[in-house]
Amino acid sequence: MSAFPVTRLRRLRRTPSLRSLVRETKLDLGDLVYPLFVCPGEGVEEPLEGLPGIARRSIDLLCDEAEEAARLGVPGVLLFGIPEAKDDVASEAYAADGIVQRALRALGERVPELLLVTDVCLCEYTSHGHCGLVRDGEVLNDVTLELLARTALSHVEAGADAVAPSDMMDGRVGAIRGALDGEGREHVPIVAYSAKFASAFYGPFREVADSAPAFGDRRSYQMDPPNLREALRECELDIAEGADVIMVKPALPYLDVIAAARARFDLPIAAYNVSGEYAMVKAAAARGWLDERQAAIESLIAIKRAGADVIFTYWAKEVAQWL
Repeated sequence: MSAFPVTRLRRLRRTPSLRSLVRETKLDLGDLVYPLFVCPGEGVEEPLEGLPGIARRSIDLLCDEAEEAARLGVPGVLLFGIPEAKDDVASEAYAADGIVQRALRALGERVPELLLVTDVCLCEYTSHGHCGLVRDGEVLNDVTLELLARTALSHVEAGADAVAPSDMMDGRVGAIRGALDGEGREHVPIVAYSAKFASAFYGPFREVADSAPAFGDRRSYQMDPPNLREALRECELDIAEGADVIMVKPALPYLDVIAAARARFDLPIAAYNVSGEYAMVKAAAARGWLDERQAAIESLIAIKRAGADVIFTYWAKEVAQWL
């Protein structure tokens, strides 16, 4: 390579059109999925202090929000449910008339072009707030698998286009794949939260979903943040069990994990730009400390540059307007 002054890398940075021409990573609206939260009632919209611009909505207003997102070009949503009642066995998670199941049917009628992905977990539905069944203070893995599979199947029967298990129980991808295939739903993809870390960045989400554990924490089943090699093992196991997409969550503190997964695996990789990542930028922007649009786009491009094909982000609607 020639040395300066023959080589001048600034030549291609001089104008917006030159920068655009040689840009290595491009963010596209088609890369994004918008998380939505559905709650009981009618005409309900509950804004959340920790997540500005995000709210819990009853099914009627949820459909309005989804319709607007689709109109802006957002291709898909990730649906979380807040049930009317909770119990020790998360019965509302897999009930045919559960909140997510009813929302799926309504969304399918109102916005049929929208991709509907559902979060498959029990934490919003259990009285103790853990992601699996509990006995003597211990979260049980194997007996939880049947309920996760029932939940996923009930979502698909109600209209989900894909299911996304986020519980981090060992073997849950295989259990869900078996349940779906056994009912003739072999065409439905599984988006596995394969490397989901026990992170401080979930705080605002737990306010939205009302899903904080009543005792202890989730470190016995969510991943320990220092571990990269273990994250790749989790991805490898989920792929072997039938995952169609693997996910890293959170995104920004774990860009190295996304990059390592991209280098190792050929299937699509998703990343969740989680509530804490979003809330930090919103809070700083509200105080005039940074430009929200620039910071949000830069964050999402970093996730894409690390290797993510799909990004779950609360900025999806705003990005649709910015782009």
